Amino acid sequence: MGAVLSLGSAKCRISDCSETSKNESCKKQKMSLGFTDDGPRLIPNLPDELSIQILARVPRICYFNMKLVCRKWKETVMNPELFKVRKELGMREEWLYILTKAEDDRLLWHALDPLSRKWQRLPLLPHVVHEEESRKGSSGLWMCNVVGPSVKFAEMVKGWLGLKDKLDQIPFCGCAIGAVDGCLYVLGGFSRTSTVKSVWRFDPILNSWSEVTSMSIGRAYCKTGILNNKLYVVGGVSRGRAGLTPLQSAEVFDPCTDTWSQVPSMPFSKVQLLPNAFFAEMLKPIATGMTSYMGRLCVPQSLYSWPFFVDVGGEIYDPDTNSWAEMPIGMGEGWPARQAGTKLSVVVDGELYAFDPSSSLESGKIKVYDQKEDAWKVVIGEVPKSDFTDSESPYLLAGFHGKLQVITKEANHEISVLQADLRSNLGSMPSSSASLPDGLLQDHSDSLAVSDTVVWKVISTRDFGSAELVSCQVLDI
Repeated sequence: MGAVLSLGSAKCRISDCSETSKNESCKKQKMSLGFTDDGPRLIPNLPDELSIQILARVPRICYFNMKLVCRKWKETVMNPELFKVRKELGMREEWLYILTKAEDDRLLWHALDPLSRKWQRLPLLPHVVHEEESRKGSSGLWMCNVVGPSVKFAEMVKGWLGLKDKLDQIPFCGCAIGAVDGCLYVLGGFSRTSTVKSVWRFDPILNSWSEVTSMSIGRAYCKTGILNNKLYVVGGVSRGRAGLTPLQSAEVFDPCTDTWSQVPSMPFSKVQLLPNAFFAEMLKPIATGMTSYMGRLCVPQSLYSWPFFVDVGGEIYDPDTNSWAEMPIGMGEGWPARQAGTKLSVVVDGELYAFDPSSSLESGKIKVYDQKEDAWKVVIGEVPKSDFTDSESPYLLAGFHGKLQVITKEANHEISVLQADLRSNLGSMPSSSASLPDGLLQDHSDSLAVSDTVVWKVISTRDFGSAELVSCQVLDI
């Protein structure tokens, strides 16, 4: 097994093992290939196969320092085979990855280990120029095909309708974020005035970015979702001579084969119900979210005409039938919307939650979808948050360790990860205000705030300065 953990090309295959004592001989082969008998052991005086069992039980946060021990340890902790052993031992860990945007429009990723409450900074996104894409932009400017959401979607809509072309002022915006098979993905976006189709993947085991197969077309502000360990991309906008155009096309990426396949285009059923061609031309349909729920992709939609947007239900994709169907009325029209109509939601233990900013500047609500009644119901009546009217994403939703988390940026620039524990699972605890008292986030991260329905636990805080929240993903590795 230790040999498989070298980065060499030699790997054990079951078919290579002898027919006699097949499994045992294969196991010995996996433990011995790659390292010579007189070579150094991972741990002195211990067989490498035993050392591997020991290293696999070490918390993953320690691997960053373990790589510095020696070359052999670095090769070991950066090999996917070690993580297969961890999976067999039940040692997988869920980490939260948060994407922020700095003042200079750089995209910065940060990883949080909820158990140790330690943060790690990810390598910067690569800056790569493709000749084909560079010809589409302004000459003499270096352009990055990994693009970040450098402008708010509201500004995009202004440019869409010819009111303000923000894309001519900044080089990058509008990428989509996804996570599948233990890796992060950054997809598409804008490079100057052109949409790009490039896709970049971050492997947390190797701690590095690499480019994978591009999408079939360039798209920005598309929506992503995961089904059956595949990454689906739906909608977004493309930019042509006539300006920005909403996309109905969809495609799916298989990380095992590094290939994209076409998915039937997403319909906009409600657009067909508009009274005349004038409204059909003025109101632009667009997907405003996507969530994998009960084995299907739920895509809420809106109609835009700056500065107004109207929720118009949505569509649901079923991979078993490879077809779309109109979303139930209550689900689509009641889906809570944040800035510019985008929908913020997450599935935790099979339940679909959404954040409703409401009309309050200091709090919001968490709603859960009741499938039987086709209605959204308030499950958490007050979520502490700060008012950042100029921020694109002052709060995010995540789900790990079977709990619902709210990531919010405070007035002191600290980003806080708050975990919600419903009181139904907490027994009899004293009731108090749900809003976090001043200074609570500076206390120990075990601090609690209790309401009639929920206890908020501060998992961690981090000062990211003036950086804005953009997106977040959870990886189970």
